[in-house]
Amino acid sequence: MTKTVTGFSKRNKQEKIDWLVSNFLKNDPKIVSTLKQYWNSDEKLQQLHDEFIENTISNFYLPYAVAPNFIINNKPYVIPMVTEESSVVAAASLVAKFWSERGGFKTEVISTIKSGQVHFMYNHNFDDLEIYFTTIKPKLLEATESITKNMRKRGGGILNIELINKTDKLDNYYQLHVTFDTIDSMGANFINSCLEVIAKVFRKESRSLGIEIVMSILSNYIPDCLVKAEVSCKIDELGENATEFAQKFYQAVQIAQVEPYRAVTHNKGIMNGVDAVVIATGNDFRAVEAGTHAYASKTGHYKSLTNCSITNGIFKFWIEIPLALGTVGGLTKLHPLAKLSLDVLQNPSAKELMQIIAVAGLAQNFAALKALTTTGIQKGHMKMHLQNILNQLGATLEEKVELLNYFNDRPVSFSMASDALQKLRVTKLLE
Repeated sequence: MTKTVTGFSKRNKQEKIDWLVSNFLKNDPKIVSTLKQYWNSDEKLQQLHDEFIENTISNFYLPYAVAPNFIINNKPYVIPMVTEESSVVAAASLVAKFWSERGGFKTEVISTIKSGQVHFMYNHNFDDLEIYFTTIKPKLLEATESITKNMRKRGGGILNIELINKTDKLDNYYQLHVTFDTIDSMGANFINSCLEVIAKVFRKESRSLGIEIVMSILSNYIPDCLVKAEVSCKIDELGENATEFAQKFYQAVQIAQVEPYRAVTHNKGIMNGVDAVVIATGNDFRAVEAGTHAYASKTGHYKSLTNCSITNGIFKFWIEIPLALGTVGGLTKLHPLAKLSLDVLQNPSAKELMQIIAVAGLAQNFAALKALTTTGIQKGHMKMHLQNILNQLGATLEEKVELLNYFNDRPVSFSMASDALQKLRVTKLLE
């Protein structure tokens, strides 16, 4: 059979699987069984999942977990997390318990402004363009009224439209920069719909000026949609060797402020916590990742999203992070587990969800830096990963119990675990 195909999306699920397996997977019946093993037995639920995206042939499962004992602004939370990283939930839970005994996490939303742009080219007199924009601006806002009506009822909508001259960056390049408040919606579809209407009216009214619309699209760079989370306590409340620990912790954050090689990994650890909750609540983790890393580079130098200070005997650790999230629309109500996640979080507003997710990122970073500056990252990480290694090696439940105990005070690696398992099996045979 040919390995190119037309009309693939119109085939039913079984036909798609048959084509894939016969062309690329050597007609292996085990693969078909694996794909079908992950189908949901509830046909309506499976159809719901099938219709999220095109060409669905199965479901890809990730663990769904919860991390308890978070205290945020004096309110208790259990935070749902979806991740494959073995140490993330354990680390979050430990840090939550640690800070729950020291006043918990304090958070605040700094701003909630999002933006999008109509990008266009214009190679004539700028003064004429400014005059035209001033004249047309009321019409641009008026044209979106049918779209923004419901959002305005909830207190959001379009905040402003500005003409931005970008010709210093690219010849003849200008944009209409539009700012929005989308309240409890992430707002991507709302923003893009508004921008397309604005672009249409702007183009229609400007034919004599020679304006060429290139595109209209929201931006996932959201430096004005910010949330802050922090923890603090007296240095001597940090535990054993508190002064030394606080100083090394502070130095570790400073290194991530000045060294991009470290900052990228530092921020990746933050996103271990952020992404896990973003996914669990049905939000767009790719948009969050892109916006967050752009924000980390806003000074022209990529650096840490977290900060630390030691002043007058007080240790303080905090994060400022841009988060565009929704608690209505998209998958937040459509995906059963996303809806459950919001129920677990006591049905937060988008602002509250921003604060919860910022806390998850801060907690994850605290756990990583604590490990790095004390025992090292591998001790805890590989202990958690040991279970996965033993599963890969096909260890039985009894063997897992013995080997988990064996490695309790020993370093862990795949080869060490493999050798220990083989020795255990030989010993059992000889008994």
